[in-house]
Parts: sequence; C-alpha cells; structure tokens
Amino acid sequence: MKIIHHKADTRGNANHGWLKSRHTFSFANYHNPERMNFGVLRVLNDDIVSQSQGFGSHPHRDMEIISIPLEGDLKHKDNMGNETIIKAGDIQVMSAGTGVMHSEFNNNPDQPVKFLQIWVIPNKMNVEPRYGQITVADNAKPNDFQQIVSPNKDDEGVWIHQDAWFHLAKFDQGVAKEYKVKQEGNGVYVFVLEGKAKIGDQVLEKRDGLGISDTDSFKLEALENSEILLMEVPMSLPQ
Repeated sequence: MKIIHHKADTRGNANHGWLKSRHTFSFANYHNPERMNFGVLRVLNDDIVSQSQGFGSHPHRDMEIISIPLEGDLKHKDNMGNETIIKAGDIQVMSAGTGVMHSEFNNNPDQPVKFLQIWVIPNKMNVEPRYGQITVADNAKPNDFQQIVSPNKDDEGVWIHQDAWFHLAKFDQGVAKEYKVKQEGNGVYVFVLEGKAKIGDQVLEKRDGLGISDTDSFKLEALENSEILLMEVPMSLPQ
C-alpha cells in the first residue's frame, strides 16, 4: 500500500475577500509541482463564499465538475438553461465536455456558503455538456459507505464520465469498516470533513487528506463522530 498524507494546514490558501479557498492540489495562483493531482482527481477546493457574492459566468470544458455544499445555499446558472439552488445534503455534477458557461453565487444574504468543488479528468473528451443534481441526504446510510458518485447512469448517486466512485461515510465514534476498491488500479483519496479518523497507523484530523493506492482494501476507523469523503479514482491519466 502506498499513502500520501496532506495535512489540512499544508493546502494552498487563497483569500480574495469575498472568497476564501483552500486548495489540496495546484489551482489558480497556487502551484506546487508535487501536488498536481491524485490520479484523475485534479482539483479539490474547499471554498467559503461571502453573503450574496459569487463566481460570475465563466467557461469550462472537458472536465467532470462535482460540487458538494456543506453549509448554506449555492445558486447555479448555466447556458444549458439550468438555474437551481443546491444546499447541504445535495450533490451537483456538470460534465463540461465541449464547453459550458456557468455562474455560482451564495444565495444567502445573511451567511456564507461553504462547499467543495471537485474536478475529475474524464475518460471521454468532447462529450455533450450535461448537468445533474440530486439530494443524497434522502438516502443517508449512518455508519456505512454511502455511494454518491459512480460511472453508471442507473447506479446510486450522480454519474460521471470516469471509472470513479465517491462515498460519504458518517461514522459514530468507534465505528470501523473496510473499504474495498471497486476497480483494479484505482486509488482512494480520503478527505475528513468533520471529526477524526484512522487508517492503518495514520491519524487524520479535520480537512486532512490521505491518498491510498496499490491496495485492494483498507480499514477506516472513526476516532470521533466523523464525516468523511472517499473518492476512488483511476491512478493512470487518460492518454
């Protein structure tokens, strides 16, 4: 088993006033050649957007973009005709494909919105742009791995153009479960949203990340009541 540990306070830091963002991997003005990606997981941004502020309309292409709100309400609008609100308990996916324009704003006038923005390099380029949104809280699985992203249109969660599976783990203190890697050659990036967890001898605090590869399974133990995001992705970049 190979592991790479990213402590929360070693992430890139951007403060634009209205936007505070921590970057696990190189992004915008944060560049670290040792932190470009974990397999096809290219971006993991931990964003806080001030009241009624946000990102104006901007383009993306050939990327699977996943947004997971943690607190507050985020308003999305795009040139595909979608205008929606996503909030904690929801998950949004956008296949940028041949190109899409979208904007994201804090829909709350009295509180910041906190969300994760995750980019996954797709296994198919130049696809037709697509938008999807579901409420994953409706199918919460306490003390188990709840699948929220998969490569399959008919499977649980949203689907993306990549052999990747994301799970949320909301574990009570003392709960330990084995995660089994779904596809040979994949790795798993574990990101602690709340609480404290342990994998092997490695203790993970809030907002720590741990990349795990070259194994077919590992045990995740909650040392406190914890919420943890597991992102299983191919480790080989598309050719």
